[in-house]
Amino acid sequence: MNISKAGRALSGGAANAAEMELIRGYARGELDAQDVYTFSVVLCDNEVDRDFECFDEDTLEELAALFLGKTGISDHEWRSGNQVARIFRTEIVRAPARKTADGRDYVCLKAWAYMLRTDKTAALIADIEGGIKKEVSVGCSVSETVCSICGAHGGCTHVPGERYDGKLCFSVLHGASDAYEWSFVAVPAQRGAGVTKAMGNAENAEFAKLRKEAALGRMYLGEMRTEAKRLALICGRDLYDALAPAMDMMEAEKLMELKKALEKRVAEKLPLRSQFPAAEDQVPRFDGAAYRV
Repeated sequence: MNISKAGRALSGGAANAAEMELIRGYARGELDAQDVYTFSVVLCDNEVDRDFECFDEDTLEELAALFLGKTGISDHEWRSGNQVARIFRTEIVRAPARKTADGRDYVCLKAWAYMLRTDKTAALIADIEGGIKKEVSVGCSVSETVCSICGAHGGCTHVPGERYDGKLCFSVLHGASDAYEWSFVAVPAQRGAGVTKAMGNAENAEFAKLRKEAALGRMYLGEMRTEAKRLALICGRDLYDALAPAMDMMEAEKLMELKKALEKRVAEKLPLRSQFPAAEDQVPRFDGAAYRV
């Protein structure tokens, strides 16, 4: 699953001796402190965003390692000429005094990046120092999403953004598999850390349509899961007890296969019978004589 998350640039300045040691590990030639400009950025965090998603802490830890050495660009345009900076250090920062929307301790992924001081980068450095360029966005991928309500790994009836018994439903992004780049962006679509959108009105309408279709899909999956459990219960309580927990975690394809198998077993256990049982050569006939006046 490919995602983009927004963050923000923080303070900048000259590199110290320890930072220069890390930076030289990425440079082919010799660099001195006056040759580079360093600054820190908050790449992403564990806050629930406007698309009702958030990273879990383990995934932030994984991203901290994956983002080391990753290049910084502008507006997610993957061109070599668009590279402006590179991350040389990352750190997980915890702020127990600050809570997320669902009451967890706030955790963020902070990074330090460097760029060369050249005529080409002078304007960008000035914009960072002046607070003009301070929004950044990361491009990465995660292996799965987990429902905050039931813990299902994809495919459940709970709708992100809705509340169940007072608890907000959101998708937890889990298992970082890759980190592509981080980018300076003009207008991130969310507070602190969140999904960055680059959509026009038509694309926003299409996105809303996809969200509606996804909700209908989750509803259908829930109905299919309920029916599969009903069939399992008809087959026997022991079978139901064995299968019901697994059904809650099954993806649609596997659940459909199981439902078909259970339908076949139910048909064998409770075959359909005619209301007028008779031998094959004795077909009951109704001539209406009993109702003639």
